[in-house]
Amino acid sequence: MIDALVIGASGGIGQAVAGEMRARGGNVTGLSRSADGLDITDAETVDDILGDLEGPFQTIFVATGILAAQGHAPEKQLSAIEPRAMAEVFAVNTIGTANILRHLPRLLPKQGRSVSAVLTARVGSIGDNRIGGWHSYRASKAAANMLVHGAAIELKRTHKDAIAVALHPGTVATPFTEDYAATHKTVPADETAKMLCDVMERLRPDQTGGFYDYSGAEVPW
Repeated sequence: MIDALVIGASGGIGQAVAGEMRARGGNVTGLSRSADGLDITDAETVDDILGDLEGPFQTIFVATGILAAQGHAPEKQLSAIEPRAMAEVFAVNTIGTANILRHLPRLLPKQGRSVSAVLTARVGSIGDNRIGGWHSYRASKAAANMLVHGAAIELKRTHKDAIAVALHPGTVATPFTEDYAATHKTVPADETAKMLCDVMERLRPDQTGGFYDYSGAEVPW
């Protein structure tokens, strides 16, 4: 039985992944803002809550993020960028991710395989960006991808079999995407959770630092 930590466990994808891990026999600890007061934008709060965890966890899954600041929508043009709103998106998607990643070395086992997966998004791919727009969300997820890649390099020095990756879940039918579901094919959260868990179970140590989608296919940076 693996010990797993799911951060963002009250969200649509996080909740579904936690449930799928339990169905596969995992011992899952779930954390979220609504249930545990975990504000990932506040480093002291993250340190307090994650600092109380003993671990080690063979799997850590981070399912946090926002599309846009409250009262705003993803920008369609550069002229729509509002610095304060952009800073809020970066505070959650990028700095929040960094606040969590800082704890990985202590929470992961020093010996044996482990997987740390951070949900980012294909729209955070610079190489795959062909239509522009959604500037704050794209940039914040691209920056989160860089943090994951850097974390993988650092972890390799002390945790030889640790795998750290960015994962793209597809467009999942959750409240997170309900305003945009009409123009995109969506997949139920429980189906996505099964595919993401399959990907995490198949990952090899030499794939650490990579960016993959729900099928296990590599996504360009």
